[in-house]
Amino acid sequence: ELYEGFDEEYDCPILDEDRVVDELEDRMSEGGVIVDYHGCDFFPERWFHIVFVLRTENSFLYDRLESRGYTGKKLQDNIQCEIFQTLYEEAVLSYKKEIVHQLPSNTPEDLERNLDQIMQWIEQWMKDNN
Repeated sequence: ELYEGFDEEYDCPILDEDRVVDELEDRMSEGGVIVDYHGCDFFPERWFHIVFVLRTENSFLYDRLESRGYTGKKLQDNIQCEIFQTLYEEAVLSYKKEIVHQLPSNTPEDLERNLDQIMQWIEQWMKDNN
């Protein structure tokens, strides 16, 4: 129940970002947490050691979003967001540039490579910080 309303135009709940941060603060301070979200500018910088931004070519993204039932403005805005690298730019502005990494997310093979890369990073980070 971390919402502050519903956006009729986008047909989705409106997240109460302050409540989300308050809810996660204790867990995040313990460490070892992975956060999966489509934006990052409201999360405190101190929470993250690395940020991965998944990137998708528009032809793949259009089909993917359309299959999820996205239409009209919601579909167009998501495509435009990818074209202008909005989430990547948001991440670079919110965190140190050296911890922000882009990963391709077009195919199931990309998914496997991304998982492998992220797991390797986690294993190395654990070795370096224990």
